[in-house]
Amino acid sequence: MDLADRLHRVLADAKYLSLSTVSPDRRPWTAVLQYAWLPDPLRFLFGSATQSRHSRHVAARPTVSGALFVTGDGGLTEVDGAQFTGTCRELTADEVRAHHGTFYDALLPDETSRAEYTLPVSALLPPAEHRIYQISVDRVWLVDTSTWIEDRIDRRVEVDLP
Repeated sequence: MDLADRLHRVLADAKYLSLSTVSPDRRPWTAVLQYAWLPDPLRFLFGSATQSRHSRHVAARPTVSGALFVTGDGGLTEVDGAQFTGTCRELTADEVRAHHGTFYDALLPDETSRAEYTLPVSALLPPAEHRIYQISVDRVWLVDTSTWIEDRIDRRVEVDLP
């Protein structure tokens, strides 16, 4: 499987991402978040309360990094993952309206759950306490599976973004 196909598999199969942020006083934090992704350019969407630690960090320092992880059937050679860097921000009101359906379809694929848990657009706009955030990915890496079998050294290979 080529790198682009592997990246697509990780994006499609990982259900959560780990988002790493840094506070204004340089204290690191990592949050595990459910997400949706958008292609061309690659972006991740996640919802969060404005007063969560990672949301406050993003407001002050928008540069972030993170990771995605999939296990396949649980076998060692089925494990795959990606790491990324990017810039994070709140979506604008127009962007919330444009991506609301896509976001909740990805997070809640079951129609009954989606009907129960989807927040209305108004609950995601100021002055509400929740927002949808976007990470604009500037670099992404995959686990380099081409050499691990031979030498057991865990490396990464950068994937060109579309």
